Amino acid sequence: MADLVFYHNPQSRGRIVRWMLEEVGQPYETEIVPYDQMKSERYLAIHPLGKVPALKHNGHILTECAAICTYLADVFPTAMLGPSAEEKADYYRWLFYAAGPLEAAISNQAMGWVPTPERERMFGYGNFEKAITAVDQLFSQRDYVCGNRFTAADVYVGSQIMFPLQFGMLPERESFVRYRDRLQARDAYKRATEIDEKLIDEMGLKPAQPAQPQPA
Repeated sequence: MADLVFYHNPQSRGRIVRWMLEEVGQPYETEIVPYDQMKSERYLAIHPLGKVPALKHNGHILTECAAICTYLADVFPTAMLGPSAEEKADYYRWLFYAAGPLEAAISNQAMGWVPTPERERMFGYGNFEKAITAVDQLFSQRDYVCGNRFTAADVYVGSQIMFPLQFGMLPERESFVRYRDRLQARDAYKRATEIDEKLIDEMGLKPAQPAQPQPA
């Protein structure tokens, strides 16, 4: 068995980790977890919430996409996906921002959970517009999270922009589209996408249907 075992479903956020694994370039084994098996006793022993992705490395289990991405960058430093000393502030700031306020803002907006102005202070992001404007400003000024160099932060932050764009949950602002196109041109992203699209076809799954685009 490989040192890295990836528990995955090709129609899930596991695609973030697939991309990261392809960027790292280390051998890994993929174990597909169908949705009707995620609450099985066997898989709950791996992920207590019965969700994918999960990653086993040398007998240790990791969950949460942002944690897996940063872990892989850390334990495989030759891939050069972790931050330099000067990049650490931006790297950690935007990784945690994407995993917290940004994802919450996009998810709540998609579900119709919009805070009233007097309750915005109860939400960590204030409101949807404020949350997405922060990243719009970031990528209007630079190519990647840490400036001019691609890092593991871009795998996670980029996914939190690309997936909502695909499903009409995020407006197609110029900075978002440029960033998406830059990331999707990467060889590792293309490989990961090809692998998962082939799996979807082999499993006889229906492709996910994009929603109607959100107004800017």
